[in-house]
Amino acid sequence: MAAKTAAVALDRLAAVLGHRFDDAAILEQAVTHASATSPARPDNQRLEFLGDRVLGLIVAEALLEAYPGEAEGTLAPRFNALVRRETLAEIAAEIGLGEFLRLGRSEAISGGRKKKAILADALEAVIAALFLDGGMAVARRFIVARWQARIDAPDTAPMDAKTRLQEWAQGGGMATPVYSVTGRAGPDHAPRFSIQVKLESGETASGAATSKKQAEQRAAAALLARLGLNGDDDDQG
Repeated sequence: MAAKTAAVALDRLAAVLGHRFDDAAILEQAVTHASATSPARPDNQRLEFLGDRVLGLIVAEALLEAYPGEAEGTLAPRFNALVRRETLAEIAAEIGLGEFLRLGRSEAISGGRKKKAILADALEAVIAALFLDGGMAVARRFIVARWQARIDAPDTAPMDAKTRLQEWAQGGGMATPVYSVTGRAGPDHAPRFSIQVKLESGETASGAATSKKQAEQRAAAALLARLGLNGDDDDQG
């Protein structure tokens, strides 16, 4: 009876995703959290790894098409906002993915079906399942359908990494982050700068680019990632 119920749930999820799976086991794995794993039931972590790359490629391609006149420095923060945990969790909630997750008892009791980290990881795994079962065209169709409105939204260029880091630091009572040039390479017509950013609390990160401005942005983004601030850092799941 339980197996039949599980199969019905997978069929319902497949309908939500808009794809009929030849291999239902790959979809089952995509919704299986590590807390519910067993020798006969692998979790979704490997699929999550693949889905992250598939999502990144398709979103990057969509951004290039949607904003043909924008430079990398503007596209990058748009991209980061579209693939961050918060956005993934929002889309997972929109399709009701939490209902279909296979969770261990303690994780289910603690509200795992609503945790942003779990939802985001599961959505990446589902994207990988779509890719493996149906190919890139199937994965692209799902991603475009769910992300296009966010890609096209007017006046929603996300806050750049330097501004986010500065606001976070100041919100914590710290001074403005300090940026310093730590290296310069290449010829004069094509230099490459290395920049380090440091917080008053001592945390540092580095970034490199062909301009100081972009190197600072990359250093700030790296420090945000190190601090766990690229998504909702208050819900690590």
